[in-house]
Amino acid sequence: MSANTPVRPVLPADILGKKGATPLVCLTAYTTPVARLVDPHCDIVLVGDSLGMVLHGLPSTLGVTMEMMILHGKAVMRGISKSMPVIDMPFGSYEESPAQAFRNASRLMAETGMPAVKLEGGQHMAETIAFLTARGVPVMAHIGLTPQSVNTLGGYKVVGRDDEAARVMADAKAVEAAGAFSVVLEKTPEGLSSRITEALRIPTIGIGAGVQCDGQILVVDDMLGLFTDFRPKFVKRYGNLGEAADAAIGAYAAEVRAGAFPAPEHSFADVLTKGPKP
Repeated sequence: MSANTPVRPVLPADILGKKGATPLVCLTAYTTPVARLVDPHCDIVLVGDSLGMVLHGLPSTLGVTMEMMILHGKAVMRGISKSMPVIDMPFGSYEESPAQAFRNASRLMAETGMPAVKLEGGQHMAETIAFLTARGVPVMAHIGLTPQSVNTLGGYKVVGRDDEAARVMADAKAVEAAGAFSVVLEKTPEGLSSRITEALRIPTIGIGAGVQCDGQILVVDDMLGLFTDFRPKFVKRYGNLGEAADAAIGAYAAEVRAGAFPAPEHSFADVLTKGPKP
């Protein structure tokens, strides 16, 4: 293969075919530079509605709009060449009806170039997932803790303990039957996640759901230590870039105030030209 040969994009069918194989590596990205960083390492790059909190300072994901998702979706697509990008459908863009979901999913795909969407919900969203997949929209499902439902769930709590376990299992089976090519399990107990993973033919992608899932996903700003407003138990910090950035910015501010920056090597000397002889 020559250097100029286009790389065949990873598609939902490829992800589906990795069920039970080497665990899938998934991270979020919201900008072109970060997309370029995560792309070589990931199977899936998610443009998550978490961008509302991480980039825009919103208190939850509920205020994220279609326009915000499209803006960041386009940016991420400019940095992707190897992994499969997926884009979140924001709150209010799909819950009303399957027809509304199709209008907005098709808009997200058409305006960003994304090959798949993700939406939250289990049994009650099965009809919508089936409607979308029958019309050419690949869907990644999301069950367990669904952040867009945080107000009705009563907070960011573990979902699937005791009496809830049977419902979450039913949610998983419903989204698979509806045609989802994978499903995110968020903040579900390890034992339940393991049983769901074993029961489904589609890959499970865990976030706070244990090591038994077919893949794992984290918010990239969380795992790099850039977003520090809060830190869920399931987040492992693989870097402390926020601290490094704070130190670098502090050093810059100190040098500017002391007159040490810019130094001669950061400045441009005058170019003196001789005028014409009188």
